[in-house]
Amino acid sequence: MRFNTRAAAGLGLALALLVPPAQAGLFDDEEARKAILDLRQRIEQNAEQARARQAEQVQMSSQLQQVSEQLSLMKRSLLDLNNQIELLRADNAKLRGQDEQLVRDLSEVQRKQRDIQQGVEDRVRKLEPQKVVLDGKEFLADVEEKRLYDDAMAVMRKGEYDKAASALQVLQRRFPTSGYSESVLFWLGNAQYGKREYKDAIASFRALLNSAPEHARAPESLLSIANCQLELKDAKAARRTIDELIKTYPQSEAAQAGKERLASLK
Repeated sequence: MRFNTRAAAGLGLALALLVPPAQAGLFDDEEARKAILDLRQRIEQNAEQARARQAEQVQMSSQLQQVSEQLSLMKRSLLDLNNQIELLRADNAKLRGQDEQLVRDLSEVQRKQRDIQQGVEDRVRKLEPQKVVLDGKEFLADVEEKRLYDDAMAVMRKGEYDKAASALQVLQRRFPTSGYSESVLFWLGNAQYGKREYKDAIASFRALLNSAPEHARAPESLLSIANCQLELKDAKAARRTIDELIKTYPQSEAAQAGKERLASLK
């Protein structure tokens, strides 16, 4: 509430009028003036206090408004932050899913790589020369070389002498310095014997004896030559061959068999 000077004067006049005439003499002009000043001062103080309270209320209202605005801003910020957190969670979940898929993909790639590597190693291993021990002889054989020999022996065991002879001759042509050479000559001679090609068989056995007289099959080769000569009705040549066998390889089983055969010839 605001008071001005005119209102204060009016109030003083009203107070003066309210004083009974009998008591008017009690107040002189000085006292009246002092009373009016005191009253005016109190009114001014009250007005000042009212203005101060009003200012405080305005300031408080402003502060409350600011606080309200700050709270509203904080709420929006918290809401935005919560939305960002949810987005981050979703992104993290997506990334975890992608990581798990990458791990699975990597595992699959590694498995395929191992399979490929194993396949390559297997193929390389198949192409690498292989150690072979045959008729007391050890050597390295090419994969194809070994396959040809094994196939030839498979048909030989079946008694298919034509196919066996052809397969062994193919091996001879393709691998002329093969570690199988002596064994090939021996079995080729046997296949030719089975085909009744006795002269060709003798040539094969002799080739073995000329190239490798110390070979494990050499004594058997001489005995086989004697058998071929007997099939050719050349007993004289067969006896000479058996004599050669007994003289050259006296401790061999073939020499013992040759002695028995020689006894029957006599």
